[in-house]
Amino acid sequence: MYVNKKVVFALLLWGLTAIALPLLAGSGEGPDYHRQSEKVNLALRRVAHLLMEEAGDTVTRIPPVAFTGDATWQVRLEHAFNYDRLPALLHQSFELHQINTGYDVAVLDCPSGELQLGYNYIDFVENGTVPCGGRDVQAGCYVIQVTLIEPHTSTNSFLFWWLLVGGSLLAGVVYLLLKRPFLPAAAAVAGESSQIPFGHSALAVHEQTLIAGAVRHSLTYREAKLLRLFATHPNQLLERDIILEQVWQDEGIMVGRSLDVFVSRLRKMLRDDPTVRLVSVHGVGYRLEII
Repeated sequence: MYVNKKVVFALLLWGLTAIALPLLAGSGEGPDYHRQSEKVNLALRRVAHLLMEEAGDTVTRIPPVAFTGDATWQVRLEHAFNYDRLPALLHQSFELHQINTGYDVAVLDCPSGELQLGYNYIDFVENGTVPCGGRDVQAGCYVIQVTLIEPHTSTNSFLFWWLLVGGSLLAGVVYLLLKRPFLPAAAAVAGESSQIPFGHSALAVHEQTLIAGAVRHSLTYREAKLLRLFATHPNQLLERDIILEQVWQDEGIMVGRSLDVFVSRLRKMLRDDPTVRLVSVHGVGYRLEII
């Protein structure tokens, strides 16, 4: 039985780091959390700027974006704006700043804090429209509020960290020693094709690149992994649970809304190849159709 000692050492090192970080920092908000918050702040400031500019206001100072807790950010606009433009501008700004999580949007009345308009990002991603679209926003003061559905948060609970680390280490060691031999990375990918063709497209696996028609697209690790699953199962209906298990299982948590966002991105890239369609089957999953 072959046991990769480097992998075992890496697991132990990861566990010690996970324990040490909350103890040394004394806070549950790590660098990833603050970076995410900064991205949301910049995205909302961009949205406020564009909405004000389209309303003809190029001189009023953009107010600071306020973080209200519970993964919620707010930006205040002192006059009416075009609500129909909000979904596209916000989604575009989130993509620009690489914010890959789901979100809810609410438009509140400044004086009373009452909800005036709102939607969930899935409405826009899947349909291109949102509820209450086409309605006039009366003159007044409004707060645009965005709440992330999958916030990058952590916990100050020492017990939580011990349970997480202990369980992960135990599962990893048992898997390595009892389940099966752990093969070196070189052996694991031996014989794997460097490209997976489908339609008039191909996925360059190791380069994480999609060649759609005559256009090349660089993919993230998760995009490449998801596309590889579709490309190796052309014209097959893949259920959502199966896709999540195959693509997101290494994160230790599977989030359904992330799948919809990543599928939307792949669809945009695959538009360059008219022989390929990534279709959704409502309530079931997705299928990569080769025409």
